[in-house]
This record gives sequence, C-alpha cells and structure tokens, in this order.
Amino acid sequence: MPSGTTITGRASSIRNVFAAAILTVVPPTADEIRQVLTILETNAAKLECSYCGLLATEWDHLRPLVNNGRPTGYTSTIRNLVPSCGKCNQSKGKSDWKIWMRGNAKLSPKSRRIEDIELRISRLERYEIWANCERIQVQQLVSPELWDRYYKLQEQILAKMREAQTLALEIANVLKGHGRPPQPSGTDD
Repeated sequence: MPSGTTITGRASSIRNVFAAAILTVVPPTADEIRQVLTILETNAAKLECSYCGLLATEWDHLRPLVNNGRPTGYTSTIRNLVPSCGKCNQSKGKSDWKIWMRGNAKLSPKSRRIEDIELRISRLERYEIWANCERIQVQQLVSPELWDRYYKLQEQILAKMREAQTLALEIANVLKGHGRPPQPSGTDD
C-alpha cells in the first residue's frame, strides 16, 4: 500500500538538484567506457554491479557529487562513475565506497554477504588509479557572494515547501474519511 508522501520529505532532493545543476557533466568516449569495463572485469553485454555483482541497472558516482547539500567538487564523468545495481546505489548514497562495502549498512555488500568483496574492492582500487579523479575547488572558484545568493534561493524554496506541507496537512485533515467505500450495514432478514 502507498505510504503517503510529504513535501518536506523531498528537501534533500532539492538540495541535491541545486548542487548537481551547477556541476560539469563530461560525456564518456566509447574507448573510456571499454577501459572502465575492462578494469572492473565486466562487459556491456552482461554489465555487473561493481559492488556486489548483480546485474547493473545504472551508473553510480563512486565519489559523491553532493554532501550536506553542497557540491563536493567531484564531477559527473566516467572517471567517477561505475556500474551499479539500484540496491547498492541507494544504500551507498554519499558514503565512502570502501567503508560502505565493508560496513553493515542496510543492503551493503557485507550485510548481503557478498563473498568476493575484497576482489571487488581491488578492482575498484585499480579503477581509482586509472581514473585519477580530482576534485574541483568549487568554493575557491566561485565568489562567496554568488554562493550566498544561490543558496538563499534554495532556502526560500525549502521554506515554501515547509509552508506547503503545513497546508497539505490541513487539507488532508479536512478530506480524511472522504473517498472511502461505504461500509456494509447489517443484513436484512
């Protein structure tokens, strides 16, 4: 059954979008993709999750683009992306990938008892050496005044979301009980 949604429950999504909107996206070349797949010992025909070995359904940023609603300086490039399954991508979030893989987070490779974790870590370490992914010093490149203006707008949007959530609860209370099917009354003899 649907559990319901809150407007304020999307605050981290808004923060992430604000950070991701300003980050560089570098499309990979076919050769770069082949190199990554070779290093990670997988292939496009049967793309495996780099963390657990299940079928990969997406590409995960090995190093997070956003932390605490602010850009980390890492970019969206093949040198920061690895094939991942949805379980691993969602579970890892902004965690350090190696600590997460060996940790007890829900759906982490260790908590799911993936047997070849150390082999997978070794592959990812080789990938990191190849990738040589460097962090852009975003806080130094953009003036504090420009950052302040940008994040002030973000906070105004989040404040409006909180205001909307209060109204949504008020409206939901008015509607509570409506839209339910009628309950059967007693039986007629």
